[in-house]
Amino acid sequence: VQIMPAAVEAARASGGMVVAVMNPHMPFIAGDGVVSTDEIDYGIEIGAPLLTVDKASLDEDSMTIGDTIAARTGEGATIQAGIGAIPDAVLSCLQQSRVDSHSGLRSGAARRHLGVWTELIGDGVREVDDAGVLDPDRPIVGTFLIGGDELYEWAGRQTRLQLLRCERTNDPGTIARQPAMTSVNTAMQVDLFGQVNASRIGTRIFSGTGGATDFLVGALHSPGGQALVAMRSWHPKAGVSTIVDKLDAPVTSVQPTAVVTEQGVAELFGNSEREQARQLIENAAHPQARSQLRQAAARYGL
Repeated sequence: VQIMPAAVEAARASGGMVVAVMNPHMPFIAGDGVVSTDEIDYGIEIGAPLLTVDKASLDEDSMTIGDTIAARTGEGATIQAGIGAIPDAVLSCLQQSRVDSHSGLRSGAARRHLGVWTELIGDGVREVDDAGVLDPDRPIVGTFLIGGDELYEWAGRQTRLQLLRCERTNDPGTIARQPAMTSVNTAMQVDLFGQVNASRIGTRIFSGTGGATDFLVGALHSPGGQALVAMRSWHPKAGVSTIVDKLDAPVTSVQPTAVVTEQGVAELFGNSEREQARQLIENAAHPQARSQLRQAAARYGL
C-alpha cells in the first residue's frame, strides 16, 4: 500500500488517469489500499502469480542475536522488524522460551500478547501469529507485505491485518503511542559515537530512504520502548568489522537504545560518549577489531 494512496490522490488532483490492475491471486487486505471504483478510470484483469521471496536461512549468529533481543522483549510489547536473517531470527525466538544469559539454559515460555506495528510484514509475522504469540485483540499493522505463498494465503483470511499508507505507519508520533514499541533494524556500520550507517557502502547507495529513523525516534518516545540496531559484528564477505571508529556520512546522529551483535549488547541511550564507546568495543565489536578500536577511541578522547 505504502505510497499507492498518495499516487492515486496526486493523479486525481492533476487530472491524470488511474488504471487498476486486478489480479485474482491478490489477497484482500483491509486498510488504506481499499480503493473505491469511483477513483478508477480503467481496470485490467490479469492472472499472474504474485512475487514470492524465500525466507532467509537462520545461522548461529543471527539466532544468537535473535535470542538476545527476545530476552529484552516483554509481554505486550509492540514489534517492528524487517526482512532477512536477523529480523526473522528475532521473530522466531519470540516464539520460544528464552535462553538464560548466565547458565545458557532455555527456560520460561514464549512471549504472549505482542503487537505488530511495522513497515514490512513477512513470513516471520505470519509464524508468530500462527504460534499464538500475537494478541488476538490487537490489529497487525504494516504498509507493505511480501513473502511466500503461505503468507499471502494467511493475509487473505486475516480480519486483524491492516496495510496503511506509510504517512500513517511511519509517523513517529503514532509509533510512540504503541505500547513498549520495540524497533529492530539492521545496519552495515556503527561508529564509536553511536552513529549508524544503514544506507551506503562507500559512496554507493545500498538501501534507499526507509523508515529506520522514523521507528527509532518513535520507539524512543514510547513508554517502555526501545530502538535496537541488530547486526553481525564482522562482515563475512568484506572481512571487516561492522563497528568502526568514525563514519564519514552518518544516516542520523540520533542514537539507538542499544546495538546488538552476536558478541553481546552495547547500551547507548543515556550513557556518556566515553561509556558508549567502551560498550561498543567491549560488548559488541568482534574480538579481532577491538585493539584497533581502542586505539582510535584514545585518539578521539573517548
